[in-house]
Amino acid sequence: MRIRVKLFATYRELVGARDLLRSVPDGVRLADLLDGLLREYPRLAGHRDTMLLAVNREFVEPTERLRDGDEVAIMPPVSGGRP
Repeated sequence: MRIRVKLFATYRELVGARDLLRSVPDGVRLADLLDGLLREYPRLAGHRDTMLLAVNREFVEPTERLRDGDEVAIMPPVSGGRP
């Protein structure tokens, strides 16, 4: 399966790319994809617990199963704005 990973803000800077293409086995979970990315880009590892994860523009849990052609977005937590 081919998966496109989109990185935002700080994560884009840490990896040095805004998009990554990955080939993964059928039925892989988002958590497994993330584990591989953290091994490849260890500077991301300290952010794992606060990452916002989406598949095809919908927020999901790391247990989500991926399908061929999915687009995964990895975003830092959002803050700011007026109280």
